[in-house]
Amino acid sequence: MIWVGAGRGGVVTADTALPAHPARRDGWRRAARSLGLLAGIVAIGIVSVLSLRFGSIGITNREAWDAIFNYDSASYNQTVVRSLRLPRTVVALAVGAGLAVAGATMQAVTRNPLADSSILGVSSGASFAIITAIYYLGLSAPSQYIWFAFAGALGSSLLVFLIGSAGREGASPVKLALAGVVVSSLLGAWSSALLLLDQQTFNVVRFWLAGSVAGRPLDSFWPVAPFLVGGALASIFIGHQLNVMSMGEDTARSLGMHTGRTRVLCSALVVLITGAAVAAAGPIGFVGLAVPHMVRGVVGPDYRWVLPYSLIYGATFLVLADIAGRLAARPAELEVGIVTALVGAPFLISLARRRVVEH
Repeated sequence: MIWVGAGRGGVVTADTALPAHPARRDGWRRAARSLGLLAGIVAIGIVSVLSLRFGSIGITNREAWDAIFNYDSASYNQTVVRSLRLPRTVVALAVGAGLAVAGATMQAVTRNPLADSSILGVSSGASFAIITAIYYLGLSAPSQYIWFAFAGALGSSLLVFLIGSAGREGASPVKLALAGVVVSSLLGAWSSALLLLDQQTFNVVRFWLAGSVAGRPLDSFWPVAPFLVGGALASIFIGHQLNVMSMGEDTARSLGMHTGRTRVLCSALVVLITGAAVAAAGPIGFVGLAVPHMVRGVVGPDYRWVLPYSLIYGATFLVLADIAGRLAARPAELEVGIVTALVGAPFLISLARRRVVEH
């Protein structure tokens, strides 16, 4: 028994100074995190009901229930729920979950707390590819231009990495963020030029460009759902690999990880999720930036918990943003992409003021 020090009660030993039951403490922590996941699932149910009820027209709980399980086409309120609010709720849940998981994955792989599909140019690349396809090929449905979204997201991410890797220091978080801003600005300018040249293309994408889940019928969402939902769910199972990657390249290699293979897998999942999300709802920013940081404040840096928390609370966050957009300018609406920008921009400023570029 090693003597450590003395206090009022007598001798304090190493046995009494250390936590008595670390296993019990870890068990309580896991239980608390599990309860947090259950609370998130309950929150999804609550915000989904609110999404069906609130808008320019007030809907009762009974009408929302009947619209789903006992539909009467003669009821105007039930038709509003069935044809408008239910699809936008489903799309918001899926897109919010996917973008939050993609953001957390990017932050782990790049070791950059500012990483997000909108900041690193992935969303801009997907948007530019879709606008180009609509302009030259006359496409109009997500099922038609989703492959262009994937190609644009992949191309822009590669371009950002090449620009950010230039120089002796290689790719750093700050350089990648700056490269993402440059590429996003360039692609945004080209997209604007195409829209100015063709009024029909502008009419097709003007609401979509703001980032919106309104007016998205489920028939057009189902073709992109497997890539969006499947990519998000697949990302949850690589939490351990992301924990190792977040330690740094040299440390990950010393632990036996094939970092190149893991990086390619994670990048492919991010491209799939982002491309599908942009095809379904347009470029919606800051979800992948804000939600993972909020989640880490609760569960810590362990990506085995960060990813499922991001999935659940990302879905909740985007639905809440959509509801806020409906209520803020009744009877008109603010697009959900505008609401997330209003929330996310101050969050980005706060992160930048901390001057923390690696975790």
